[in-house]
Amino acid sequence: MSLQKINTRNIILALMIIVLTAVRLLTFKYQVWSNFTPVGAIAIFGGVYFNEKWKAYFIVLLTFFVSDVIINHSYTSHWSLWSSDTFWNCVCFSIIVLIGSQVKKLTIVNSIVILLAPVTIHWLIMDLPWINGAASLYPYSLLGYWEALVAAIPFERNMLLGDAAFGLVLFGGFELAKSKYTALRTNRELAL
Repeated sequence: MSLQKINTRNIILALMIIVLTAVRLLTFKYQVWSNFTPVGAIAIFGGVYFNEKWKAYFIVLLTFFVSDVIINHSYTSHWSLWSSDTFWNCVCFSIIVLIGSQVKKLTIVNSIVILLAPVTIHWLIMDLPWINGAASLYPYSLLGYWEALVAAIPFERNMLLGDAAFGLVLFGGFELAKSKYTALRTNRELAL
């Protein structure tokens, strides 16, 4: 693949991720839209489409980190580079990028995994009682974990809906763009 194609493809992928990450900044003010964001879709999209997987991790985690700093400032009026859940969010989204990087071809089964993996991973990790300040709300036990999982259902439902909507935009938009512009295709796709 020529350097021009690699650069064009990577630039388009990065711009799509950056633009949709900006949507995350709009939803935090409206509680009804809480967690209706593109974060899961972005992470798995990066894993699926970046040929050099380190770029997927770098761009996805960097955009989440920057948007977290801005959102945390919006809530607290203080600039902070690190919050109580930054590390665990990075763990969640790194796992999601990893799952996306295992997808070799978009199929019905892979599409279901792409839709369900981000919300499932986020839900199971971020609602552990000792993460995200939930320890004061739920005991450190299986029952406490279960209570946290149940309480998080409205937020995770919104994440699932956001992943579905924004995933359609990301995956559908990039597949459509690839069908029109050969510079966005990989060598393997061009050989078919």
